[in-house]
Parts: sequence; C-alpha cells; structure tokens
Amino acid sequence: MTRDGVPSGSPSMCIGGLCGAREVHLPPGPLFRVEGTAISIPCSVSEYEGPTLQHFEWFAYRPAAPEISIGVVSTRDPTFSYAVFSRRVQSGEVSVHRLRGDAVELRIKRLQAEDAGVYECYTPTTDSKYHGNYSSKVVLKVIPDTLWVSAPSPTPRPPLRGRMAGASPLQFSLSEGQELHLNCTAQSQTQQHTHLSISFGVSAPEAPVERQTLQEVIGVRRDFAVEAGGRFAERYRAEELSLAKAGSEQYKLAIRRVRPEDAGTYHCTVGEWIQDPDGSWQLIAEKRAALAQVTIHSIGESWPGPLGEALELLCNLSGPLPPVPHVVYAVGWELSVGDGDGLLVAWLDTDGVAIIGESYANRQVGRRHVSLQKLTPTPGSYRLRIESAQPGDMGTYHCMTQAYVRSPDTQLQEVASSRSQGLKVHMKSEAVVLKAYAWLPIPSTYRGDTADLLCNISVESTQAVHVAVSWWVEVAAGDEESQGRMVASVSREGVAELSRRASGGDMSVDKVGPECHRLRLHGVQPSDEGRYHCAVTAWVRYPDRSWYNARTVKSNSITVYPYALAMDTLFIPLIVGAASAIFTCIVILATITCCFMRRLRKR
Repeated sequence: MTRDGVPSGSPSMCIGGLCGAREVHLPPGPLFRVEGTAISIPCSVSEYEGPTLQHFEWFAYRPAAPEISIGVVSTRDPTFSYAVFSRRVQSGEVSVHRLRGDAVELRIKRLQAEDAGVYECYTPTTDSKYHGNYSSKVVLKVIPDTLWVSAPSPTPRPPLRGRMAGASPLQFSLSEGQELHLNCTAQSQTQQHTHLSISFGVSAPEAPVERQTLQEVIGVRRDFAVEAGGRFAERYRAEELSLAKAGSEQYKLAIRRVRPEDAGTYHCTVGEWIQDPDGSWQLIAEKRAALAQVTIHSIGESWPGPLGEALELLCNLSGPLPPVPHVVYAVGWELSVGDGDGLLVAWLDTDGVAIIGESYANRQVGRRHVSLQKLTPTPGSYRLRIESAQPGDMGTYHCMTQAYVRSPDTQLQEVASSRSQGLKVHMKSEAVVLKAYAWLPIPSTYRGDTADLLCNISVESTQAVHVAVSWWVEVAAGDEESQGRMVASVSREGVAELSRRASGGDMSVDKVGPECHRLRLHGVQPSDEGRYHCAVTAWVRYPDRSWYNARTVKSNSITVYPYALAMDTLFIPLIVGAASAIFTCIVILATITCCFMRRLRKR
C-alpha cells in the first residue's frame, strides 16, 4: 500500500504511448555517517505523469518506534515538520534542497545520535492512475566520532578531536636550503571498515585557514596513492619532498631544501572515508591540526640570530659538475663587519679537515665551539654551526667554495671558485652599562713616596660579568704627541701582570673594594711623571665556556707629578756656590799659568 491508500500493484498506465510506473529512487543502505558531521541523502522520481515540478515529503522512523512515522520536511508544506524536527528545520539545520524538478536532497548539517533510523522519501501523486512505487526507504546509522589527529608540541596535550581543532603550533625559523621535518599522528577506532587520507598543507602567514587558502603540499589518498599538490608536484618528482608512514599512526613530511615561498603555517588534514553500498566513497569525518609556523630566511635577507643559542647557516652548492672524475671541494665561511676585510670563521679543506678562524680560538675568547660539516653527497650542502651565538657574531656572512681536480701526478688543480651573496645576521644583545673613574686619594706626591692610583668601576648588567682592569700612562713623545704605555693589568681571572717602570722602581696592584682597583708606585721618581688612566673591559662567559668582550671603557686621566723634597731645595744654592768657586779657581789658575809661560819665553 502507498501513503494514499492505493495498492502498489495498481494497473499500469501509458505515457506517450509507452507503459511505465512511477519509481522513487534512494541510495541503497545502510548509510554510515559520523555524529556531528553533515549528510545529504538524494531522492528522485521517474516514470511519472503530470508537471515536471514534483513535490517530496520526508519521514523518519526511529529504532525505538519503527512503526511510527515522523514528518521531517516537505517541499510543499512549510508546517509539515513534527515537533522533534521543527526547530531544526526553522534554523536551517535540517532542510530539503531541490536539485531539479524531480530530484531533491535531504540535508542535515549536524547529525545527532538520535537521527539514526529509517528515512522515507515520499512523492505525492500527480498521475492519472496509481501505478508504481511512490516512496522509498533507506537506513541511516549514526556512529560515534573516533577520528583524532595530533601534532608534536613543546608541552604535552591531549589529542585534538574538534572539527578544525586548533592549538599553538611549533615555531620554526629556517634559512633557505635547510631541511624541514614535520610529523602528524592520526587514527580512527571505528568498528566500520574505513580508509584514512592524510594531507599536509600550508597557508600563508597570518591567513585564515580554509580549504581555499590551504595549499596542499603532499598527501596520501584513500586508495593509498601519494600525490603532491600544485607547485609541489615538480619538487616531488625531483625527490625534494617525501611523505612516509612510521608505524600504524604516524606520518612524516620531509622537505629536503626549503625555499622562501615555503614559509607559512603548516597543517595536517585527516579524512575518514567509507564505501557506501552503491560503491561510492564518502568522506564521513575530517580533522585538521596546526603543525608549525615556519619562517624561511632567504640568502641576502637579515637573519635574527639566537643570542646565546646555536647559530646555523647552510651553504648549498649547485650547478653542473666539471666533466672530469675525482672532483673535490673546499668550503668556508667568512664574516664581514662594516667595510672591513672579512674574517675567516671556518674552512673545510679538500681532505675534510676543519680549520677554525683565529678570532674563534685564541687566548682572549678561549676556544669557541665552531663546526663546519658536510650534510649531503657531492656537491651537496654544508652547515656552519656556532654554539652560543654572541653579539660579536653579528655581521654579513659569505660562503666560499673552491672546486679542484686531481691531475695525473696527484696534484690538485683549482678549476672553479665561487662566493655567495651576503647573509646579514643581527642579534638583540643585552646591554652592559660600564663606567670607570680614576682618582688620587693624596693629590700631592713627593719624590720617594708611594703613589696610590684608584679606579672605581660601575657595572650594570643582567648577565654575570667578569672585569679586567689595566693601567696606562701617557708619556710625552713631542710637543703635541703622547704615546700610551701599559703599566700593569689584572685579567678577568684575577691574574696580575706588571711591566717595567721607567725609574726601575717597584709597583703593585690590588683590589681595595668590591668595585675599586688600586695601582701603587713605590718610590716615585721624576721619570714616573705623566698622565695615568685605567681601562676596564667587561667579559661575559657563554655556555660553551667561551668569552665575549661585552664592553670596554676608558677612565678620565689623572696626573702624577713627584714634587721635590725640602732637602732637595737646600742642595741647590750649595751646588751653585761650589760650581762658581770651582769656575773662579780654574780661571785664576789659567791666568797665572798663561803669564808665567810668557815670561819664560822672553827669557
């Protein structure tokens, strides 16, 4: 029987001279869908009489009362819905959408567990006689949402279960040419036979994440085929990116050499697919998790170096190889500050031996942890790594490379060389405020006394600072020129070093207060006269146990002038008188001698 009380086996009718019977079409069931997702159930009618615009009415039968029909929605009666569906119909959550005159879709935007049951699509007759099938039914099963996706995080967090679950992603800052590795974990615990699709995508920085803005990098389809999307397809064929499965739940994306256009927010989108009885595949659940925000710095850009952390720079060698065997490479990095000449940071020779620049291994700074390593086969990539980056590492870096071939006599001959464009590295250093003030506790010093010179030091810093102090004297070298000479010094470790005084006398250095250093000149002489000052250097020690000269200041100058003693003033007239008497005697003797000699000649 039909809903109009007419037996479904009524006599057939003829349309246009052809005999047929009305038939209502629904997809075969059961249909499995996930709670909280949307569903569209198509319904169409054929072999009917009357207008091409046919009306449709949808009914639901709940498992608890399978004989009771519940009106869901109708194309001709806005008040058709029963109370359990009326509110959802009014809000648009449940609706009927016309595809054409004789076909519609029942749409439910968000399935609820109680939506499970049997759904009937009924078409009121427009035929002259009842003949055929006026309704059709399909079973809908609503299953729980068991799909989840998670991304690595610095802090543990539960798996993401929202439709578009969001969280604070990891932060990656890479230079052009480095490798990017991202992991995504996905699993479904449904009892139905489903397939998963995994897609890694990237959206522009700060852009809203939608299907239209998310560009696929690479993904695994429901049939297990791996495909790269859009501009990444060529790089996938060139084996610059890959997608691998690790275990039963984890998927790993690897981009061998990142480019500036690879910057953005990376996401992992997981879809769960089920095959309906008609053979078609349906996406029944989808989740997305933010993996990382990636910043790519291209060569030539300004690179924000991580102060106190490791600084890594990558050098990629490319271009056609010389058509000869036994090609070897030497690669190095150079640092330029301002307009000065570049300083060698590290050099990897043709034998693979690393040479560290002199400014990175000396008595002042210690031996810094600097390495230059080859990462990939020839010609490949080379990585410079500087542990515990310091403000002194700021500047412009250049990668230098030389290609050699080995001649028959085993000698190396250079065949090519290249120098990259500069990569500027800047850092935000922590300020060190350093001041020095020199003074004399006793302004007047006499010959033979001990002169005390004091240097007060003021240091303001959030870091642990070690201070080195040195004393200098400016010795007159001309009318307007003076030359500085170091008198004494105390290293940051507290080791004193004394030079020779012009007078040859003794001297000493000590610390008379928490921030006060003293130089003592014992038995000062006129040769010790001059303008003295102290120079102070603040040293900061980094985790790799290397030292960095954070700041150096010079104090004001103070004058040391040894005054003559009172006894010295008594010797002056005595010396003058004695000298005058001696001179007078000499003159008299010379006169007498001269006269005596003349008389002898006359005789």
